[in-house]
Amino acid sequence: MTVSGTNFGKAADDYGAFRAGFPDSIFDRLAEFNVGLPEQALIDLGTGTGTLARGFALRGCNVIGVDPDPRMIEQAKKLDRRSKVRIRYMEAKAESTGIDGEGADVVTAGQCWHWFDRPRAIREVIRLLKPGGQLVIAYFDWLPLAGNVVEATEALIKQYNADWHFDGGFGMYPQWLPGLSEAGIHSIQTFSYDMAVPYTPEAWRGRIRASAGVAALDEDAARKFDADHTELLSARFPPSVLDVPHRVFAIVARTPKVQTE
Repeated sequence: MTVSGTNFGKAADDYGAFRAGFPDSIFDRLAEFNVGLPEQALIDLGTGTGTLARGFALRGCNVIGVDPDPRMIEQAKKLDRRSKVRIRYMEAKAESTGIDGEGADVVTAGQCWHWFDRPRAIREVIRLLKPGGQLVIAYFDWLPLAGNVVEATEALIKQYNADWHFDGGFGMYPQWLPGLSEAGIHSIQTFSYDMAVPYTPEAWRGRIRASAGVAALDEDAARKFDADHTELLSARFPPSVLDVPHRVFAIVARTPKVQTE
């Protein structure tokens, strides 16, 4: 995915190797909403390396993953082979997938709704879903807390990329709700919970190289950042395993039972 100067494709290897996928617990929670059931037809927008799509495929869903960057799709396919799942991928934008309409039971968007032209994406979601189908918008964000490794890492990213504005987040996205309601999407519910994700320092460096703030840097700046990040971790966070706090947040909603033009 390449958006606003951020090229995730060039960091596809790090993205596939080090970005923590959604935890198994989110699929258990979504099953309570009848999302991710065996044989459901599911389309995952902005699929990236397929972390959300793969979780649903492992639970028996028939999944199509959509992403505009072929390098991300190639990483997704490699990870699928390791997991022994079959997912169909399409190189397309979320706002215009080219997939036949009214065929999906569920449309999902994991860690990507903020990148979309949301009014257009909502219209495409409604077109793709069967009447009364379900939309899931999900996030799995690190949490910067006073004195922790996330706060320190974000401060270093800002030194290299002053335009990066995703620092200081709290892992919840109520701002997406009004647009959904205005488009006729209803029965909106949300849930969130926190958990720690263990990273070795090497894995945390890889995770950060695959983040938007660093993926936007040129190669020379990215190398210098990684060297400074290595020094930061060694000096301030020497444990061999870092427990990085994260928050899961999800929106689950339905489209109208009768679609309108």
